[in-house]
Order: sequence, then C-alpha cells, then structure tokens
Amino acid sequence: QVQLQESGGGMVQAGTSLRLSCTAYGLTFSNCAMAWFRQAPGKEREFVATINWNSINTVYADSVKGRFTISRDNARSTLYLQMDSLESEDSAVYTCAASTTYRSITRIISDYSFWGRGTQVTVSS
Repeated sequence: QVQLQESGGGMVQAGTSLRLSCTAYGLTFSNCAMAWFRQAPGKEREFVATINWNSINTVYADSVKGRFTISRDNARSTLYLQMDSLESEDSAVYTCAASTTYRSITRIISDYSFWGRGTQVTVSS
C-alpha cells in the first residue's frame, strides 16, 4: 500500500517562513520524481515545484521562484518544501505527489500516480 503523508502546515504571518514535509510509504522513493502542488478555495490545483530522483534538477513555478526551495532525502523517503517570504497569495492546501514512471522532473499532473491528502497553509497579512 502506497501512502504519502504531509506535515508542517499552519497559520503564519506574511513575511515569515514555513517548512513542509512529505514522507512516502510503500514505494521505492529514489525511483520517483516528486512534486508539490497547491490548491486554494475556488481555484484549480497549480504546480509549485518538482525535483528529480537525485536532486540534481529542480523546476519552480514563477510565482514562488526565489522564495521556495524543494529538496528530498532519499534515505528518509521524505520530500521537503522550504517556504520563505510567505505572502497571502500562498495560502492553499499543499499536496505532495510521486511519479512511479518518471525519474526526471515533470510538472504534468497526469504524470503523478500517488498523492498525499494535503496540509493547510494560511498566511495572514
């Protein structure tokens, strides 16, 4: 059974930082490309960042570039998202996703086979 479990969400003030984690169970983590997506109420799910199997390649959405950092620890089967200089527009449910067919980076939703339940991030201004 495959499970992705996010943690680290919460309510913070604009301009502060938050670090999200996603731990994977039941899959070979190092064989998977990983990504973070987010969805705000009334909006479509949007791509945030992706990372390849060995952390060499990363891609970020323009809206978070320079503020967010995606990373992974294959020994711990854990994906991270360091969020700095948070803005109210960053408020959303953040979910992690794993691709079992791609080891390289991809921002295409259909390329991801498994999804976490999400963790809420609320940024107040």
